[in-house]
Order: sequence, then C-alpha cells, then structure tokens
Amino acid sequence: MGRPGDRRVVAGVSGSLGSLTALHRAAAEARLTGAELWAVLAWEPPGGDIPHRGGPCPAPLTAWRELAGERLLEALDAAFSSAGPGVPLQRLVVRGKPGQVLLEAADRPDDLLVVGAGARGRLRRALWPSVARHCVARACCPVLAVPPSPLHHALDAVHRRNTWKLPLNTRELAD
Repeated sequence: MGRPGDRRVVAGVSGSLGSLTALHRAAAEARLTGAELWAVLAWEPPGGDIPHRGGPCPAPLTAWRELAGERLLEALDAAFSSAGPGVPLQRLVVRGKPGQVLLEAADRPDDLLVVGAGARGRLRRALWPSVARHCVARACCPVLAVPPSPLHHALDAVHRRNTWKLPLNTRELAD
C-alpha cells in the first residue's frame, strides 16, 4: 500500500445526474480518508473509432477533446460550484471506453473507484453495457457503485410527463 498522502479516490464523471451523485460521494470519501480526488471523464469520437481507423483527422479530434474537457469542468461546477470539493483535485480527460479508462486510472490496490450505478432496465442493459458492472468485475481496487438519488426518480417522472405533455400533479412529488 502507498503512503497516506498517496491515497486516491477515482470518480467516473459523465455529467449525468448519476455521475454527479457519485462525484459527491467520491469527494466525501476523499475527505474522510485524506485522499486526493481524481475526476475522470472518458470520451470517444462520435461514431466510435471506426471512422478514424485510416488515420485520425487532428482538427475534429482536438475539438472533441476540448468539448470533453468543457463537459468535465461543467460537471465539476454543477457538483461543487466555486467552492470546490474540499480536497485536492486532479482532472483527467481521456480518450477511450469509460470502463477501461476508469480501470487504468484506478490502477493501485489502495485506490477507491467510485462510479454511478445508474437506473438500468432490460432494454438499457441490452443497448448500453454497464460501466459499473465492467469496473466491479475487473478492478484491482475496491469499487463503490453509487445508486441514483431518490430525487432522480421524481425528476424522471416529471420528464416523462413533460415528454408526453401530461398534466403535472405536484402532490405526487411530495410523496
């Protein structure tokens, strides 16, 4: 194991509500253990790497990387505003599949990897593999999969009502 100052809490960040919940939990874990917080955002070019196998065009790749960096900064601002997480923070924007990028970032046995567990239905599982499951199955360090906040369910219900243009009963939100 590394020295106490070498402890890291690595958090997967996508900008989703689930990843912001996980980021808050990661910051709390870092504060409790005196660890450094690593906020990691993985990105891939639109359409994956298939269009770039003949050789990547540097201009779009640079623009996409910059957009990913902006998304990470926006997520950190949404989570902590100008106050910050209250612990030393490293920001990483890495090109690659999220699960693999997170496993490469959290490569020490004394790291803690924190990911959002997300709400998963059968259709979602079939279309989009779970980053949390990938990390739990393959990590060399402890993995904390943070479930969605109960408020996410209420927000999803409001979103569905708005999508279908149904009237909103605010008493349902109070339950």
